[in-house]
Amino acid sequence: MVNIIVEFSKYLLIVLMTVYTYSCFSVFRYEYEEDRQQILLRQNKLMFSIQLIAYGVMYLKTEKTEIIFFYLAQVILFLAVIALYTILYPNVSRVVINNMCMLLSIGFIMILRLNTEKAIKQFIFVGISMIISLIVPVVIRKMKSLAEWTYIYAGVGLAALALVAVFAVTSGGAKLGFSVAGISIQPSEFVKISFVFFVAASLRKSTDFKNVVITTAIAAAHVLILVASTDLGAALILFVVYLIMLYVATKQPLYLAGGMLAGSGAAVIAYHLFRHIKVRVSVWKDPFATYETGGFQVAQSLFAIGTGGWLGMGLCQGSPESIPVAAEDFIFSAIVEELGLIFGLCLILVCVSCYIMFLNIAMQLRNRFYKLVALGLGTCYIFQVFLTIGGVTKFIPSTGVTLPLVSYGGSSILSTLIMFAIIQGLYILREDEEEIIERKKARQLRDERRREAFQKETRKRKTKKEESYKQRIR
Repeated sequence: MVNIIVEFSKYLLIVLMTVYTYSCFSVFRYEYEEDRQQILLRQNKLMFSIQLIAYGVMYLKTEKTEIIFFYLAQVILFLAVIALYTILYPNVSRVVINNMCMLLSIGFIMILRLNTEKAIKQFIFVGISMIISLIVPVVIRKMKSLAEWTYIYAGVGLAALALVAVFAVTSGGAKLGFSVAGISIQPSEFVKISFVFFVAASLRKSTDFKNVVITTAIAAAHVLILVASTDLGAALILFVVYLIMLYVATKQPLYLAGGMLAGSGAAVIAYHLFRHIKVRVSVWKDPFATYETGGFQVAQSLFAIGTGGWLGMGLCQGSPESIPVAAEDFIFSAIVEELGLIFGLCLILVCVSCYIMFLNIAMQLRNRFYKLVALGLGTCYIFQVFLTIGGVTKFIPSTGVTLPLVSYGGSSILSTLIMFAIIQGLYILREDEEEIIERKKARQLRDERRREAFQKETRKRKTKKEESYKQRIR
């Protein structure tokens, strides 16, 4: 009976996830707030239904009572997050909140399936990060001088990366961070945010050639320190983010072409300098030929994706634990093996809908600094998604970055939730701008009506005086 329930549940999970994904894009079609609210509430119902089914299946297969307690704690957490954001920030983007919670819930499900201890740690990370992220929108809204701290952002970012390059211990071929009281801290995750703020602040001041050269030199220093630490995934993210922000700010195709040419040359040089990169390129070319010398991870990832197929094996029916670092770098492979490629594609589309929302906010903001910040954070997020999924599917060489909000990792969770909170703050600023514009329009309309009424009354009085004067003459 349990096997029948598990088999049926995988189809139901795919259907619910497909409907949720469709709603992420269909919500943009509706003009009236009442229609949008109905879709947003439906998204919440779909998310909690997916959670109930997934945890129910895992409990039936394992009969572990901690699954029930974890499920209830998770439901309380998400209800609290949705309620607090809505109460504290009435103008908040509910689409972004719903997608954020959905991605976190999928991560919780798969991490609990893989490792209960990691799932509990992840829950604690998310709880603490949510508390911090709830403060960020009001900071963005109240602090008007953020655009003036150009070199503070650069100094903090460079100092953090330099500390890692000098003092961090090499792990997996790269210097990533420090371990404090058993908790790993990866500064590069937070430097992504300070880097975006630095570039936005610098390009907001001026886009003349001199300032572009200075900004490029400081941006290159960030990237080079990461390359020296062999944290190539973060280096690639910063490089692409800077190139996109520079092109959008200057509208100069030559900068884009020059950046791509320089990046291609740097990639060739790095390939010849670092053995670490040579191994990853060899694995990308043929992971099965290099199975014993580095290709094991990617090969197991491809086995998992192929085994899952379109519909998946069903929760607790596969063997995702055989994939190395499955809860971190290769969590997408684990999801596809048990929940199916259709579910995985829907997950990608949910990430894309987040990016579309970020771009939508960026395009509607009038402040140049905030516009570039929204663009930079959105590019940082979606490019990291591309690197993660591209690496585990052998589309590109693996870079060792996590899938934002889904993979296990405290630094990744905190930095991504701060990114989402900054976007929410910018969305609130956009709503404030629209309210100010509407008030100005209403004030102008009132002034015009008063002016028209005054002119009309003046004409009436003038007409009466003329008539009175004519009568006296007669």
